[in-house]
Amino acid sequence: MTRAAPQNPIVLIPSRLASTRLPNKPLADIGGSPMIVHVWRRAVAAALGPVVVACGDREILEAVEAAGGQAVMTDPDLPTGSDRIAEAIKRLDPNRAHDAVINVQGDLPLLDPVAVRVAAFGLNDPAIDIATLGAVITDEAALHDTSVNKVVAGFADPGKPARALYFSKAIVPWGDGPHYEHIGLYAYRREALERFVTLPRGVLEQRERLEQLRALENGMTMSVSLIEPERLGVQVDTPADLERARAQVARGR
Repeated sequence: MTRAAPQNPIVLIPSRLASTRLPNKPLADIGGSPMIVHVWRRAVAAALGPVVVACGDREILEAVEAAGGQAVMTDPDLPTGSDRIAEAIKRLDPNRAHDAVINVQGDLPLLDPVAVRVAAFGLNDPAIDIATLGAVITDEAALHDTSVNKVVAGFADPGKPARALYFSKAIVPWGDGPHYEHIGLYAYRREALERFVTLPRGVLEQRERLEQLRALENGMTMSVSLIEPERLGVQVDTPADLERARAQVARGR
């Protein structure tokens, strides 16, 4: 049976306070608002559907609700953001009105709302279970940096999504041509998310330490759409990243 493009997506932002490099990261002040509130506002601006923060801590819920947003509590001990949004959608939508879930990371306070829409567009292909984003790597140091995750996809037309074939911290594929950084913003068909979180950790997932390989190892289909790197903004992992984000907000970014 041919699957239709999702008609009623929901955007979920998983968030918890535990962070080894930047404690209480979601509540870090940026221009007078907590970081998680900036992310929520950017996701709302994408105008795809309702936006809800899936919280592991009540302090985050209170910050989001104080800003006029919606949040839902989830088990604080859940191991991944995927598990957190899967629990959240069960609580929020037991009647299954939403047919797609867009997972926006909670540490992207300068995210361009267009990027959220581009990720969701990847699910218009009926063959795709999960859609994600990538960007051309233009910096040689980033190419060799193992903290920069690479995605392998053959773009016959860079303006259209391509099938994601592999993810790695290594420089892949071999040979002349562009390399792509994986940007961890995901659009799931509802049933794909529900299946994904029930799957055991894969052999390659554990070896590469990349959760998205679990989907590929189990025969799920993924696509990747290219965006300009600046649409991601600053991903806040460290105090230095936080200062960069604050400076950009102060400049009216």
